[in-house]
Amino acid sequence: MAKQFPALDEAHRKFIEEQHLFFTGTAGPEGRVNISPKGMDSLRVLGPNRILWMNLTGSGNETAGHLLEANRMTLMWCSFTTRPLILRAYGFARTVQPGDTDWADLAAHFPAHRSARQIFDVTVDMVQTSCGYAVPFMDYREERDTMQKWVDGKSDEEIRAYWAERNQTTIDGKPTGVAD
Repeated sequence: MAKQFPALDEAHRKFIEEQHLFFTGTAGPEGRVNISPKGMDSLRVLGPNRILWMNLTGSGNETAGHLLEANRMTLMWCSFTTRPLILRAYGFARTVQPGDTDWADLAAHFPAHRSARQIFDVTVDMVQTSCGYAVPFMDYREERDTMQKWVDGKSDEEIRAYWAERNQTTIDGKPTGVAD
């Protein structure tokens, strides 16, 4: 049975911190809905109604483009172990780019990562838990090192060139705000 809450409580926060994987969901007023799996050490719960997510370089940049048009975001976690549970945090997000005045303060919450494109500062206005009875059991083995190897093989200039080539527009052709 789904339950709704106005904010994250300590049990929600503990559950989030135990998960190795989360999903993000965004959509502009038109076009495709984007749902992406995320991992690595890229998420922080700062309070009952605030979550930071550091977005690292990827093949697309849908979230940033969607937030320029509609600042809605949903984050979701699933338990793949023991107690079945799905937790969703619904809210509104603002995009912070490298070079923005509050970038350094927000980035200080995370390990330094050369391919950090944006930080999404999420204001949570509703939390919902549901059973997760149909979510399969899966065992966590380890983090992938593919992203870090890719970054280590590139100069800062090459990473920025990749953003310019692959991350400036969404798959629907909308701008993402990534600087040239």
